[in-house]
Amino acid sequence: MGTSEGLTVLGACHHDCPDTCAWEVTVVDGVATRLRGSATHPFTRGTLCPKVNRFLDRVYHPDRILTPLRRTGPKGSGQFEPIGWDDAVAGVAGRMDALMASGRADSILQFSFAGTQGQVQMGLLIDRLFDVVGAADIHRELCGVTAWRGAASVLGAPFGLDPEMIRHARTIVLWGTNTRVTNRHLWPLVEEARSAGAVVVAVDPVRTETARAADVHLQPRPGSDVALVLGVVHVLDRDGLVDADWIDQHTSGWPELQASARAWTQERTAAATGVPAERVEWLAHRMAGERPTAVRSLIGAEHRENGEEILRAVAMLPAVLGSWRDVGGGLARSAQMWHTAALRSPERPRRRAVNMARLGQVLVDPGEGDPRIELLFVHNSNPAAIVPDQNRVVAGLEREDLFTVVVEQFMTDTAKYADIVLPAASQIEQLDLAHSWGHLYLALNQPAVAPLGEALPNSEIARRLASALGIDDELLSLSDEEAVRWLLSSGHPFLDGITYERLAEDGFARLSVDPALRPHVDPVPDVPTAPMRLGPLGHRPGRETVGGGSALEQRFPLALISRKQHQKFLNANYGGFAEHHPSSGRPSLQIHPDDADARGIADGDLVRVHNDRGALTLHAERTDDLQPGLVAIPFGWWHRSTPEGRAVNALTNASLADDDRGSAYFHDTLVEVAPVS
Repeated sequence: MGTSEGLTVLGACHHDCPDTCAWEVTVVDGVATRLRGSATHPFTRGTLCPKVNRFLDRVYHPDRILTPLRRTGPKGSGQFEPIGWDDAVAGVAGRMDALMASGRADSILQFSFAGTQGQVQMGLLIDRLFDVVGAADIHRELCGVTAWRGAASVLGAPFGLDPEMIRHARTIVLWGTNTRVTNRHLWPLVEEARSAGAVVVAVDPVRTETARAADVHLQPRPGSDVALVLGVVHVLDRDGLVDADWIDQHTSGWPELQASARAWTQERTAAATGVPAERVEWLAHRMAGERPTAVRSLIGAEHRENGEEILRAVAMLPAVLGSWRDVGGGLARSAQMWHTAALRSPERPRRRAVNMARLGQVLVDPGEGDPRIELLFVHNSNPAAIVPDQNRVVAGLEREDLFTVVVEQFMTDTAKYADIVLPAASQIEQLDLAHSWGHLYLALNQPAVAPLGEALPNSEIARRLASALGIDDELLSLSDEEAVRWLLSSGHPFLDGITYERLAEDGFARLSVDPALRPHVDPVPDVPTAPMRLGPLGHRPGRETVGGGSALEQRFPLALISRKQHQKFLNANYGGFAEHHPSSGRPSLQIHPDDADARGIADGDLVRVHNDRGALTLHAERTDDLQPGLVAIPFGWWHRSTPEGRAVNALTNASLADDDRGSAYFHDTLVEVAPVS
């Protein structure tokens, strides 16, 4: 739409965030001059987050990569020369073609995540390219999948409570989620419920911004969530507060859960969790007596050895209480399933895959029988910053016999090790269909300006590589608009009335889901009803935790968590930009005063935090937001933020479940801290 002040183009944010904000871009003479949140979007409500408020600065940043680059110096030096697209595509395709021709296609590793999480640019076409090539893939499970598995083990198809319905709740339990910082557009709905009489409870080992704003903060010891759930179920069972009819009609495994919980008296629960016995009893009575009861969890608790069991336990609470009966009741974990059910998706061949948390091991020390990775293709991600076992990841990227291609907008920690860097378009320069894992709205992101310089969308890069490789594939022949139309052509009832034309006109549309629909009570199209699975539940500390029984605890007596805490960047997308940093301009180590006093550490002192994986030099920040025995370093900073040229993932635990699935145990990490003399 055009006005005297310029053209307004409708779009949506692409970041890995539950809010998926709808936005409007003002364009004057081909230049984007203003970006603001859509005031008509029921979830965005006219505001963007602090990091995206400066998104146009990112688009027009002087350091942006706007031409293909070829490495000229040592790996990691950041020394490159510009080349043309024809040379870049020919160089990449030539390497890929040679590996394919020699039967070594699975020595090509596609590494990507959710730097752009729109349906088209995240992976529809570029995934198809590597499917056809037969390259190795990664399980994109650093975040979300462990939580999904935990919820799915109870709910089957884990359709969660529509987050917008939280406004109807009268008890809201925010379990392991810092809503005000990482899901900020949900907070007005929480406040709406509170103004109608709801009580907001935060369950978090850290006194976060959300915990400070809640009516009640329960602060369990890190990783003790399962014990807290067992204590709550104990009280519910003891006091006759479970929903017996719901349990009989809609669940299986209650006798086993009941038996597990009966051993967890309030006193035992208090001893294991640090939550006073009377607060455990209060929580049980509040959740049962003041309904609807909504439990909101995201992914904070999943980054542990017992992370799946934590989310499984949390998902059991609404089942035991029968909270799903009420509009506004149940578990609001993720809305992803609603979108997954609605949109069309291609059938994908099975190809060799490894968990992305094992990138360092895969590049440096592949398992017996696994082919050595010879070509690494990275898009939508900065693995040198976000993956644990950071020192080994960097060692892998330094291999001279590894040909690395990185699709990027800036010279990230990963791009510095590339042989070829391909310039990526920004969100306001490309077409995409934006789904959400935090609400039920689809949005069409329309390009507001032409790509700067020679930058291209991921989809076009995939098409050019396919052409150079001689790949003739129906999906790869689609334009971006055709790809969006294809995604919308599933015929699913959730897409009733939602067309490309409607999205182009209005910018967004809610999935065709009745707001009053109660998942797991009312029928959901194409989803069979199944009993919720309860069953035995046990509290088991992770091995690399305080009290976990590891010999490491004698040498490294402090537990480390890597928090998303800086509102202007939160994650690695913005961690390298000074304008997004906190006022100190540096990361710090947060430590409780008791632990600091025991080590002679004053506020602001330089300290060395270390374990057998690595070491960082940081300034100390004394705070009682943490419990004694727990320290925190913020996630998302780039390597140049410390003297060692590393960030928090040089310390974090890369261990995984035995089946190689789910998130790494980031938060099960032991360290020691000492002052730097």
